[in-house]
Amino acid sequence: MSSKLVPPHGGGSLKLLLLTGDAHKEELKKAKELKKIPLTSRETGDLIFMGIGGFTPLTGFMGKTDWKSVCSDMKMPSMNGLFWPIPVTLSADKDVADSIEIGEEISLWSDEFDEIMGTMKVEEKYTIDKEFECQNVYTTTDLEHPGVKMVMDQKEVNLAGPVKVLSEGTFPTEFEGIYLRPADVRAEFDKRGWRTVAALQLRNPMHRSHEYLAKIAGEVSDGIFIHQLVGKLKPGDIPADVRVDCINTLVDNYFVKDNVFAGGYPLDMRYAGPREGLLHALFRQNFGCSHMIIGRDHAGVGDYYGPFDAQDIFHDLWDGALTCKNLNIDWTFWCYKCNGMASMKTCPHTEKGERLFLSGTKLRKLLSEGMADEVPSEFSRPEVLKILVEYYAGLTEKVEVKEHRGSTGMDSKDAHKK
Repeated sequence: MSSKLVPPHGGGSLKLLLLTGDAHKEELKKAKELKKIPLTSRETGDLIFMGIGGFTPLTGFMGKTDWKSVCSDMKMPSMNGLFWPIPVTLSADKDVADSIEIGEEISLWSDEFDEIMGTMKVEEKYTIDKEFECQNVYTTTDLEHPGVKMVMDQKEVNLAGPVKVLSEGTFPTEFEGIYLRPADVRAEFDKRGWRTVAALQLRNPMHRSHEYLAKIAGEVSDGIFIHQLVGKLKPGDIPADVRVDCINTLVDNYFVKDNVFAGGYPLDMRYAGPREGLLHALFRQNFGCSHMIIGRDHAGVGDYYGPFDAQDIFHDLWDGALTCKNLNIDWTFWCYKCNGMASMKTCPHTEKGERLFLSGTKLRKLLSEGMADEVPSEFSRPEVLKILVEYYAGLTEKVEVKEHRGSTGMDSKDAHKK
């Protein structure tokens, strides 16, 4: 039976760079004799994602022409102007880069996993204007922005070329049953007979607002793909294993099993706001999703982006840039007068104290300060809140959580005590 799902990005089949069997053994043996280039956590996640086809149709880390064009125009000249919103690059110390010849093969090493993750044939060495990348991709050069800091901390020289991937690190074992490759997810969608699938991006525990977004999408699609990040986040965010427990608990208790599927992916967050929203839609297309849910402040951080900038940027795309379409959902909240979840488009009640805006940042701040009793019952399902309270109670060091523009979440709770 042929698949009814959207095709991978670029229109072909999944580009799988992860070696197996004898090819893997031979490449690993060769890699042990090559110069080792250390990878950052972000680079490691990007390499793994290329290996499993998540970044189809990329074949390796980008060269300078593609890097510059992706930053300025979101296009890859080397692939006939293929849409791509964020650079995927690898950097090295200058002295190390100087020692590498063009055409030489190198091994890519992860300190995090203490193993060789892959190999690359170096076709290009180049330097970049880091501020140019930050201003174009992140719209700021402020080092307080975690994505900007990630770019500015890159080493002096970028290395580009095709890769062969040898390992997925500990993701398959640490997140067994959650970490899934695109081909496996597509097979599950096909098995269920789904054609239209809406993806929900999660980097936080799943609260009532996320649940509401997913259920809205579920009404207009065959299925919901709850896709959680299991790579690294910024300090103060809740770790992946805790988030997985929260999400699984909510899915098990409050969703129709046949209409929802949950999985995880290995990338680090870049916090690029609108550009990252586009990247999320791009690689969800590779997983077989026809739609990407874009809510308030998608992939944002602090006050760097407007609440709906990630929705607006989809209007700037040219025809054919993406097959996966954005499913925009307005600001959501609990309305005490409606006695349920609502949005700006569905709720007429604007009186002071009627709306409880659900902020994950505000929740983390209260829990980190031992103020679980101050969390309104309408914010989170009790099973989820129990997991989070236990997590924060077990911390040996206090986590500082900074609030920002979007963290007005519980201002109205005083009018409606539990």
